[in-house]
Amino acid sequence: MVGGGPAGLAFARVLHRHGHPVAVLERDPAPDARPPGGTLDLHEDLGQLALDKAGLLAEFRALSRPEGQAMRILDPAGTVLRDWRPRPDDRANPEIDRGQLRDLLLGPLDVQWGRGVTRVVPGTRDGVLVEFADGRQETYDLVVGADGAWSRVRPAVSSATPHYTGVTFVETSLDDVDTRHPDLARLIGDGSVAVYGVNRALVAQRNSGGHVKVYAQFRAPLDWHSHLDPADAEAVRSSLLALFDGWAAPVLGLLRHGTAFVHRPLYVLPVSHTWTHVPGVTLLGDAAHLMPPLGAGANLALLEGAELAESLAAGPGDPDEAVRSFEERMWARAGRWAKITTAGLERLVGPDPAAALALFDEVQPS
Repeated sequence: MVGGGPAGLAFARVLHRHGHPVAVLERDPAPDARPPGGTLDLHEDLGQLALDKAGLLAEFRALSRPEGQAMRILDPAGTVLRDWRPRPDDRANPEIDRGQLRDLLLGPLDVQWGRGVTRVVPGTRDGVLVEFADGRQETYDLVVGADGAWSRVRPAVSSATPHYTGVTFVETSLDDVDTRHPDLARLIGDGSVAVYGVNRALVAQRNSGGHVKVYAQFRAPLDWHSHLDPADAEAVRSSLLALFDGWAAPVLGLLRHGTAFVHRPLYVLPVSHTWTHVPGVTLLGDAAHLMPPLGAGANLALLEGAELAESLAAGPGDPDEAVRSFEERMWARAGRWAKITTAGLERLVGPDPAAALALFDEVQPS
């Protein structure tokens, strides 16, 4: 397994539950080498199903935040258009911090940290050859690439590369929001707040511990920030405030009080990305079907890892046939979600803010 994200850890954890060892190769030198990212909503029929297969559903429920499903929609003037709150027993899509999910999945797994993979060569005499950044080489019977958008495993099966969507996210954060920024805390509520304008949006999501992730979302050329020093937070802030000029002051407070800013242009793979099956190599998650981050990617990654592990653990059939059959199922499901999320991004960050509100009503009727 190449990659220690949701797909790779779910795959390894389910195999571990069935008594099968698996090597997890992760390029990061340690679990906390970089910030784990924001919160995730795990769907009952996707991510939660994967955790159930791993025997972790009860632990997930103890950590998750059902109240985090709450969603508030505002217009740029600050008028509340929708204010949806879940029932106390609603567990359709509870939230969990990425770091908490990672630690839950890690459990007893023995991850090989600091093992950056540079190339994978299938079909050698001894199996699948894996080349590492430190110059070492090893061979494996099966290499599963769950190493994200810029996968080093993907070229072994596909020539596809991610392309820019035309939409950029700029992420910032608020800490101890309830104490330091009580007005913003009330604006955000228990879950998320989203404000939609013409070709741009502001979204804020609660994480645990009073931490909030804020995302400025807009359509722009890939080099829109070439005149800015990314490390100059005040320059980036000023540029964003100019981009959202005229929006209500309480809404702009999400940017005014943010700390560091991180540039995250959105890349995707082709909507119906498939490949000719290659014995000994396959892909999961973003490595297989990178799509807009609208709630599906991590859920699919988790379920794919769990399902492939179950297929391989079932034995004693041909492992390659199990992988081939799994790929067919994965492609069909991921293709459906890629179409949904691609269309969703067009509506959420597009020329007609009413289309974003209509999408919310379709997904979460009031």
